[in-house]
Amino acid sequence: QQFPTSQRNTPAPSPTSEAAAAMAPKADKKPAAESKVEKQVHPDVGISSKAMSIMNSFINDIFEKLAGESAKLARYNKKPTITSREIHTSVRLVLPGELAKHAVSEGTKAVTKFTSS
Repeated sequence: QQFPTSQRNTPAPSPTSEAAAAMAPKADKKPAAESKVEKQVHPDVGISSKAMSIMNSFINDIFEKLAGESAKLARYNKKPTITSREIHTSVRLVLPGELAKHAVSEGTKAVTKFTSS
């Protein structure tokens, strides 16, 4: 999935030193949301910062693949919006077998919960 060179290699504006310090990752502190979820799922298990970084890269990569595939589907169908239908189809195209089935099931459950509230 290649992006046009103009989008890929554009350098980010350089932040001021004060802003850079605020944006710098904290070495010994995990974001609160990740800690809460981790403790709900496995209260007696932790994760190293390196492992968390790898998982973060993995999730971002999957997100990029799904978003790219969803955008292609919307463009192909001449639709200006990515809906749950494009996401659903993208998941089935990008993820392998059983993983896609579980992802579709969880996604459908999340959308149902969101629309009912």
